[in-house]
Order: sequence, then structure tokens, then C-alpha cells
Amino acid sequence: MEYETIEVRPMTRRIGAEIFGVDLTRPLGNQTYAEVREALLRHQVIFFRDQQIDHDAHKAFGAAFGPLAIHSAVKGIDGYPEIVAIHADENSKFVAGEDWHSDLSCNEEPPLGSILYMHTLPSDGGDTLFASMYDAYEALSPAMKAFLDPLTAVHDANPVYKALFPDDPRTYPCNTHPVIRTHPETGRKLLFVNSSYTTKIAELEPGESKAVLEYLFQHVKNPNFQVRFRWQKHSIAFWDNRCTQHFATWDYFPDVRSGYRVTVAGDRPF
Repeated sequence: MEYETIEVRPMTRRIGAEIFGVDLTRPLGNQTYAEVREALLRHQVIFFRDQQIDHDAHKAFGAAFGPLAIHSAVKGIDGYPEIVAIHADENSKFVAGEDWHSDLSCNEEPPLGSILYMHTLPSDGGDTLFASMYDAYEALSPAMKAFLDPLTAVHDANPVYKALFPDDPRTYPCNTHPVIRTHPETGRKLLFVNSSYTTKIAELEPGESKAVLEYLFQHVKNPNFQVRFRWQKHSIAFWDNRCTQHFATWDYFPDVRSGYRVTVAGDRPF
């Protein structure tokens, strides 16, 4: 596709691109919206620099791509239930995203995507890594693809959030999704299990399930599937949650790293 209103600079051959020529503090025009969406579908995660957005602009940008989702475990900020604070400092015991995962794959309808805006950063460190699950799938042997194709996996948030919030009596989402998912817009197949939420493969015996998942969790960490984003103040990352996983490095303690995230609602994997 030839872009008319934005400039797209790929960061790797497989995943990631920086987007220039758009002001996200203002509503997107129809052509710009179409081009940004096409860039997201093509590159899976896209990045914007120097976008000093407020909460309303952040919400508006996300809502252009679909209804905004409310996080099923973490409360939004005051007055903006759709916006979750992403914050770490010298008092933090853990940070959000400190393991490979697809956001809220435990939900019945996992998110389409997430949009993270960072306003405060450490002097160095705090990068986020993104991995293409298209490429993770395509790197599998034909025999492994055939084996995995009919299987389903359980995605359970309870082990994650009950460990983080032991005094909260809530029960968190737990749902079963295909191990090999088809992207609803591109039609491409991809690997849809992650080490944060996926607890077992439903059709296998426990020992078999554990062995297969351990292999797949290791497989998705292949650096050849990845792009690494070095944040700058007022940068934004927008990732397609359906076909990527990401990992937030915590190599900056005790410095402050702070921002906000909105999530675009998705649909049930097939």
C-alpha cells in the first residue's frame, strides 16, 4: 500500500514500524485512519513519537478502532475507567507485563489491541519487546502445525491476579481458545498461547500438556520473531493483541516509569 498521509518506517523485516506525520492529539481523518489501521495490520505493532496526549485524546484514538474495554482485573484511573495506569517506582514489588503475554487472553473476547502512552521514563532501560505470533506459527514444522491445529487451551487469569491481589475475593476470567488462531482481519494463522495466562491444553493429559506448553512458551521467545522498542518521553505503542505477545523489561529499578493504557475490545478467537 502507498501511504498518502503518514510515513511508515519498518523496524524489522517481520514486526514493528514507526509512524510519522500524524498528530494523535487531534481526530484522525478518514484516510489517515485507514492508513494507520493498515500499518497496524501489516506490522503488528506501530510506534509514534512526540505525542503529548491527554486522557480524552488517548480515549478518542483508541475508540476510533473499536469500543474500549474495561480491564477485568485492574481498576481504571479516576474519571476514566477505560484508562489503566502503568506505573513503577522505588516502592514497586512487581511491574505490569514482566513476562511474555497477550493482554487478557483469559477473556471470552480478548482485546483487539492496546495503546500505551508513556510520559515519564528512566534515563535508560524500560524497553518493551514485542514478538510476532504469525512468525512463531510459521516457524513450526508441518507435523507440529497439524498436531496443534485441532487443540484448544485454557487461559486462566486466577493464578495471575490472585497471587498479585491475595486479599481480593473476586474470581477472574477463565476461557478456552484455539491453540492456533486465525486472525479475523488478515486471515493468517498464528500461535495463541502465552506463559502468563495459558494453563493447559484441554485435549491432552496433564504431563503431555505441560511438555507441549513448555516447548511453545520457549519457542515464542526466539529473537528472530521480535522487535525491541526503546521508549522516549511522550511515545506511544499500539499493538495488535491478536497476533503479538509482549514483554516489559524491569531493568531500571528504583527509577520511575509511568504512563497510561487504553484497550480496544476484540472478539472470540476462532
